Amino acid sequence: MKICQVEKTLVSTNRIKEMGHRPLLVVKEKGGARSIAVDAVGCIPGDWVICVGSSAAREAAGSKDFPSDLTIVGIIDHWSEE
Repeated sequence: MKICQVEKTLVSTNRIKEMGHRPLLVVKEKGGARSIAVDAVGCIPGDWVICVGSSAAREAAGSKDFPSDLTIVGIIDHWSEE
């Protein structure tokens, strides 16, 4: 699992059918690179979130066949960057 901050929504009108209409968000680990995550919980920019990767990301997005390697599974209520 990773702790990331949501930066913004990513708009992608051309997608493979299996992705459906799930929201995509740009997230960033503290001091790390930006990544794209499937939003499974309804986040907004600025939220600190918990992300899972690999097969856990696919299952959290809704299916073992879902093409995701990073999915947001929780919004952190209280978080200090320190």
